[in-house]
Amino acid sequence: MQLSTTPNTTALLDNKEHLFFSGTSYLGVSMLPEFQEIVFDSIKKWGISYGSSPNANLKLEIYKKGETFIRNFLHTESALTVSSGTLASQLALNTLQDIADRFYAMPKIHPSILPNKATNVYENRHLNKELVSIENTNICIISDAIAALETTPYSFDFLTQIPKSNTVYLLIDESHSLGVLGKNGNGISQQISSQKNVKIIIVSSLGKAFGVNGGIIAGNTNFIKKVKEKPLFIGAAGMCPSFLETFINAQEIYQSQREKLQKVITYVYAKLATVKDIHITNNYPVFFLSDDKIADDLLKKNIVITSFFYPATPQKINRVVLNANHTKKQLDQLIKSFMVAQ
Repeated sequence: MQLSTTPNTTALLDNKEHLFFSGTSYLGVSMLPEFQEIVFDSIKKWGISYGSSPNANLKLEIYKKGETFIRNFLHTESALTVSSGTLASQLALNTLQDIADRFYAMPKIHPSILPNKATNVYENRHLNKELVSIENTNICIISDAIAALETTPYSFDFLTQIPKSNTVYLLIDESHSLGVLGKNGNGISQQISSQKNVKIIIVSSLGKAFGVNGGIIAGNTNFIKKVKEKPLFIGAAGMCPSFLETFINAQEIYQSQREKLQKVITYVYAKLATVKDIHITNNYPVFFLSDDKIADDLLKKNIVITSFFYPATPQKINRVVLNANHTKKQLDQLIKSFMVAQ
C-alpha cells in the first residue's frame, strides 16, 4: 500500500479514508499545527540541514545545548546526537567492539544493534551459564527496552547474578520507549537497579514518539568520548539542527500529548483486555494480534494496522498502534471490529 500524504489518525487509500492504527508516531505530534509552528520557527533560525563534521572547528551552539538537555533528560553523565537512530546504534556498537571481550544478546532485538557474533543471554528460558561463571571480563549485553511482539519492558534483574568482577556494558535501544514510558517519558533505563560494575549505554531514534529525525547516544563520559573519536562519527554530518531545537522546545507539547495518550490506552485496554488473541497492557500504546489474517480483515472495515515480517521474529507482526490524537469515535470503531469477531 502506498500513501500519498503522511497519515495522522486517518489515511487515504485509493481515495478512501481509513482509520490509521499503524506507524510509530505514538504522541501524534508531527501533524499538530502547534508542533509544526515550533518546527517552522526553528527552520527559520537554523535551516533544514548543516552538512559539517561535528568535530569541525566551527560548531553550531545548538548541538552543545542539545547534548546538555538530553544528558539531563536521561540522567546520564554525557550524551550526543547523530542523524538517525540506526547510526546511533551502529556507532555505539562499533565503539563497544573495541571495549568488550564478549557479547550477549537478549531475544528478538532490533537488527541495528545486533553484532555479527553474540551469545544468547538466555538458553531454554534460563540465564546463560557463562554469565554466571565468567570472571574479570568486559561484557556487553545488548537489548531493546521492549522486544518485538512484546508490550512490557524487559526485566534486567538477572544482572545481579553476573559476578561483580566483570564490567558489564548494557546497551539498550529505547526507540520505542522514550517519550512513552518512564517519568516524563525518559524511558526505562532509570528503572534498572544501579550497580557499580554495570554501565548503561542508551541509544534511540527521536523519529518515533518525538516526531523529529535524529538519534541519540547517552552514557558515561568516557564512553561518549570514545564514540566522538570514531571516524564514522567524525565523517558524518550531525542531526538536523532545527529538529534538535524543536525537540528541546516542544517538551510541553510532548507532555500534553503523553497525558492524552495514556487516556487513549486506558480506554482501549478496558474494552479489549479480555478479548481472545489480543496481547495488550494498560500503559503501552501498542498491542498485538495473533490472527495472521487480521490485517486483511480489518482493511475490509477501512482500518489499517501494521502487518509485516520483522527480522527479529520468525512470525509476521500484526501490530495495532494507538495515537494520542485518536478520538473516542475512532477508538470505538476499532474496538467494535474486535467485538464482532467474538
